[in-house]
Amino acid sequence: MDDEATTLGGDEKYDLAKVGAHWQQELERGQRYFKSWVDRCIKIEKIYLQQADQQSAKRRFPMLWANTSVLQPAVYARVPQPVVERRFKDSQPVARMASELVERNLAFTADDADLDSLMRAVRDDFLLCARGTVWLRYEADFEPLDIGVEPSDAPGADIQGGGMGDNGGPALEQITDERVCMDYVHWSDFLHSPARRWKDVTWVARRVPMTDDEFDKRFPEGRANLAANGAGSNHGTNTIERAQNEGKTYVWEIWCKTENYTVWIAEGSPVALEVSEPPLKLTRFFPCPRPAFGTLSTGSLIPVPDYVYYQGQCDEIDVLTKRINKLTDQLRLKVFYPSGDGSVSPAIEKAMRPDNDTVMVPIPEWAAFTDKGGSKAIVTLPIDDVQKVIVACIEARKQLIDDVYQITGISDIVRGDTQASETATAQRIKSQWGSIRIRDRQAELARFARDIVNLAGEIICDQFQPETLMLVSGIQLPTAAQKQQVQMQMQQQQMAQQQAAIRAQQMGQPAPPPQPPQLPPEMQKMMEQPTIDEVVQLLRNDSVRGFRIDIETDSTIEPDEDAEKQRRMEFVQMVGSFMQQAGVIAQQTPVLVPVMVETLLFAARGFRAGRQLENTLEQVGAQLSQSATAPKPPPEPTPEQMINLKTAQVKAGAEEKKAQLSVAQAQIEHQTTVEQARSDMAAQALQQFQQQPPAYQ
Repeated sequence: MDDEATTLGGDEKYDLAKVGAHWQQELERGQRYFKSWVDRCIKIEKIYLQQADQQSAKRRFPMLWANTSVLQPAVYARVPQPVVERRFKDSQPVARMASELVERNLAFTADDADLDSLMRAVRDDFLLCARGTVWLRYEADFEPLDIGVEPSDAPGADIQGGGMGDNGGPALEQITDERVCMDYVHWSDFLHSPARRWKDVTWVARRVPMTDDEFDKRFPEGRANLAANGAGSNHGTNTIERAQNEGKTYVWEIWCKTENYTVWIAEGSPVALEVSEPPLKLTRFFPCPRPAFGTLSTGSLIPVPDYVYYQGQCDEIDVLTKRINKLTDQLRLKVFYPSGDGSVSPAIEKAMRPDNDTVMVPIPEWAAFTDKGGSKAIVTLPIDDVQKVIVACIEARKQLIDDVYQITGISDIVRGDTQASETATAQRIKSQWGSIRIRDRQAELARFARDIVNLAGEIICDQFQPETLMLVSGIQLPTAAQKQQVQMQMQQQQMAQQQAAIRAQQMGQPAPPPQPPQLPPEMQKMMEQPTIDEVVQLLRNDSVRGFRIDIETDSTIEPDEDAEKQRRMEFVQMVGSFMQQAGVIAQQTPVLVPVMVETLLFAARGFRAGRQLENTLEQVGAQLSQSATAPKPPPEPTPEQMINLKTAQVKAGAEEKKAQLSVAQAQIEHQTTVEQARSDMAAQALQQFQQQPPAYQ
């Protein structure tokens, strides 16, 4: 890559200066689009943190903080639990094992990335500014591959070339660790193209603060560009921002769907730092889910914070609060007494000053003050009228607070609170009523959490190596080579049995009965499981990926332990009653056992509580079906039948022996006859020879 362009496959090149100028204009256009919303959110955040006016902060009523504190645990209370389900809940060992592998990897990823803290930060942005965002990345650690190790035998399946080896060729590297990273993005550091709907957004961008070391490691040649243009610095507008931004460079990471590339550009720089292909091939292209939006109109994606709708009431509440505080300051005892005439002794004056809350006011012209020589020597200022005004202000403020509760729905949540003395029906009605106004917000955060887990699952399926999948999940699956080796061993055992049977037949011995191949329990269990190669092939293929990722509907809010117990009890009762009825039918009609097994599995797959027992139920059901359909052995004979059978066998043996003796006797007689005939023929030939005259006569 030269100084002016970077190559994106083939011969296509991008001019870094031209790309940088284009995206600086796009970023400025996006910032102008969201400027009013950003300014409004800055003010709301200061009000929430009581930083808008430090001098009068103590005189403000913290209405925004109070409402947010009530809504925070109501819309999100605990970390979401990923649940990976098969799309079609039938008996598919490969799909079931793949879903279990992905589910365990997602659970580990959520813990490793601290998804709970991310969701809480998004929740706060969602409640204050009506938008929250998270960005996902894939990271992998590499190490050089040993020279003596063949690439096919290396523990990591992904072998890449990086740098130059000792022999001048590319150095091979193998993956030692890989993970999915989830980054929280502050509401002010996220931009996207102006659009009415999220599906029409063409690019998204996030602002990443980088230290000098991080920047030099990520962009080795980018420091010169920053020095030449004086870009990348963001000092901030106040002391806190300047302290946070000191020594950091702000870089925008942009993902453009229409151009199918990613761009890195420093803030304010006219030249891009890098243009490359997207490092992740995601279904929806963007590495971030649709943000958690609050109130939106159908005309734009600029959200409206909830505080806007009751800001006027909050301003009036603050005015009344300041007035009440000022009037309260007037509720001090103020005493007027004549000065200089000695009518009030110093002892009395000292006694009336117990603390600084009492104000003593000396009056020189006391006679005129007391209406021409009144009889009282000490006069106190009446405070009844001040007290009445304070009470009226408090009542007006209370009414404004009730109006705010009606606008925000806090009144419904508070109405949902119950007491121990109430009936169960009353508590259930209050609980349902209290969740109506916040149900949409709960659903939006649950949707956002589900989208995060979906993106993480997609990255895991596409990027993680088989070794990582098994290591993180704790599930060990055989490889295709291992399974093939076991099958070859089984075939060798069968061939050895056949050869033994042939040798026995040749030696006139009875052939041994055929025995099934004997395997250790560990190998037998391994043969029943799908191979990791089959699982990975399913995960890599998006078109036939046979599962979906879901979030439990109540996993992001406070759990209801009674509801979970009720679901488990329903499952146990269903299985118990079904097996009790099925046992009677199985004894009467064994042919229906396979139908009952499939019915039980169909019912169990509908319960979340039954997912852990599904595999066990399938194995037991297969054994029951096999035993029910197998041919039954003949019934054992009675003692009388055994005696008759033995008698018949003895008679048959005697008859067989008698027949064998008859055959042997006939053979002997035949042999004797043949020998006698041969002897007679020899004697007759000798006699004829003797009767012939000699040849010389």
